[in-house]
Amino acid sequence: MKFMRRRNLRMFAVAALLPFVVIATAAQTRQVPARISSADQATIQQVTRLLREFLAAVPKSDRQMFENFFADDVIYTRAAGLTVNKADIMKNIGVRAVNEPQATYEPDDITVHPYGGMAIVNFRLVQHNEKDGKQETNYFRNTGTFLKRNGKWQVVAWQATKVPEEKPEQKK
Repeated sequence: MKFMRRRNLRMFAVAALLPFVVIATAAQTRQVPARISSADQATIQQVTRLLREFLAAVPKSDRQMFENFFADDVIYTRAAGLTVNKADIMKNIGVRAVNEPQATYEPDDITVHPYGGMAIVNFRLVQHNEKDGKQETNYFRNTGTFLKRNGKWQVVAWQATKVPEEKPEQKK
């Protein structure tokens, strides 16, 4: 008899709670994505444009573009794990052009999260290069923090990570 009462109590509890579960689930599926403000839209467009312009200018070793893109207090962690500052970046501009004269860079899968006067950017960097007469493509994941100072967006932090090459046995 005790078992029957417990079972009935459990069935009652399930029956009583079921409508609330259904309502909560329905409410979650009907949530409208947050609207992006016009200011955030503008930030996304500005930062994306700056990123594309910078990457297009990298093969040209355009010193002014590097100067404008990176803030004086930037912290940049390269794909090799080495952390550099703006002076190091500026000193090494021509090195890339000598070591990788055919290299071009393009962003892919760009995500920008605006936060007022700051924006976080994540994207896949695609590097096309010619090495030993062969075309090669390398991929990196990059995350950058842009800060708007004196009306201009600049990178204050950057992290680059090389995406490992897939081995033949991984491709299935």
